[in-house]
Amino acid sequence: MKLSDKIWVIILVLVCIAFAALRFWNLTASCLWFDEIFTVHAAGMDFQNSLRFVAQDLIHPPLSYILLTFWIMIGGESLFWLRFFPVFFSILSLVPLIFFCRELKLDYSTIAVTALFLAANGCLIKYAQEVRMYSLFMFFALVSMWLFARFLHLGKNIWLLTIVNVLLVYTHYFGWLVVLSEITAIIVLQRIKIRQMLIMLGILLASFAPWIFAVWKAAQINSNLGQNIGWIAKPDLAILSQFLFDLFEPFYFQQSNVEPTSLFYISIPILLLILTAMTIFLIDWKSETTEEKQNLILLVILIKLPILAALIASWILPYSVWGTRHLIIVFAPLAILTAIYLTKIKPQPLIYIFLGLILVFYGAAFFIQAKRGTPVYIWCAWENLAANLDKTKPAKIYVFEDVIAYDMWFALRDAGQNFEIVKVNGIEGLLEDTAYFLPRGFDKVRLTDSNGIAGERFYIAFRDAEFDEKHQPLRNLINKGYKIGTPITFETPGLKGFLVEITK
Repeated sequence: MKLSDKIWVIILVLVCIAFAALRFWNLTASCLWFDEIFTVHAAGMDFQNSLRFVAQDLIHPPLSYILLTFWIMIGGESLFWLRFFPVFFSILSLVPLIFFCRELKLDYSTIAVTALFLAANGCLIKYAQEVRMYSLFMFFALVSMWLFARFLHLGKNIWLLTIVNVLLVYTHYFGWLVVLSEITAIIVLQRIKIRQMLIMLGILLASFAPWIFAVWKAAQINSNLGQNIGWIAKPDLAILSQFLFDLFEPFYFQQSNVEPTSLFYISIPILLLILTAMTIFLIDWKSETTEEKQNLILLVILIKLPILAALIASWILPYSVWGTRHLIIVFAPLAILTAIYLTKIKPQPLIYIFLGLILVFYGAAFFIQAKRGTPVYIWCAWENLAANLDKTKPAKIYVFEDVIAYDMWFALRDAGQNFEIVKVNGIEGLLEDTAYFLPRGFDKVRLTDSNGIAGERFYIAFRDAEFDEKHQPLRNLINKGYKIGTPITFETPGLKGFLVEITK
């Protein structure tokens, strides 16, 4: 593109500032949700108990929990500080991203457009603010891709790459798909280096063996993986379409099933512009140099192999492992590839037309999201309702779903022994979201059935569309002779959370 490198460097710096600023946008506007609570809970334990607790969960390696433990030791457990943990690694990922792009011999215009796509992506903004492992996962994946590109081009840094890949697979199991992609790229592009890659693979397997043993040992107690991921649907056309929109959707991300999948009037035009640019670029594919073609092939492997592996695994395994958050590793190479399409097409005026139109849609998407405000979600009900309790008066709180029990326990965990959370099972007419369950190895919530509800005074917490004494669990309590107090209500679209005092 005709603008000088100095101007494009300035644009890149401005985009990076926007990238960071967007990660702080509404950072503390919403509460911690179930998975974040689990993360903070695990990180708050001592090292040995934390490892045992995470191993019993079966589905994630421990590195992010360990790092969060030190993070909490430094700054405590305020909502801002906890959310700053993923934001920090999200912003830090810009460093390996730029190094990776430079290793691919991309100019600053392409790097700036790449950073713009990643800065505005709604899915990445969402997971950059979630107290989970996904920002850390993306950071290590980008460091790995950068070091692998150096090894591919120069034959350097294989031992550093090995160390980073150990950290990568200890952050998320899908890190193995990055390793597999790199091995595949070596086979396709420079088979002479396969021996070094296989040595790296052997070291990774040996390094990961202790964690595999820990998970295997935990699974002897409870191996019901269906509790964790049995709710994940196998990827069909609708789910794949949603993933496609997630890859390019600016500023918006569907966080609840009551929200639309995508802002189609924004995402579809952007996708059409990108597909058009890709088509124009590929028509002139043969004009690329051998090195440029090799780099494009590398990017395609880093994108396609994890997606295909997750897709195939989800259909042949007993449970689906598909998830946009698991495939966060493909967002950066896809953004790079898309930026190449948009900044290398000819004639050159098309570049400015395409980028100008995309910026217009980005501006519209930002305006829509800013005007939308911060949605209120039902999982924030229990923290807010718990705040209404008198912490000096001991009380028993009966709940009817695991997710409410865990959230309520977390909200009141600093109140000492004043509150006992009891989960009631088996009340006819009450449904429970099986995607959430009390963590294995967690014994702070007592379990009972409807016959175990007793006492002269206690509270119940539940959710329903409306407060109706003909509905469960109120109907059951009235039949037992209890008086129903005035509910404290937390309202969200479609559902309401209720905290009610019950007396004889």
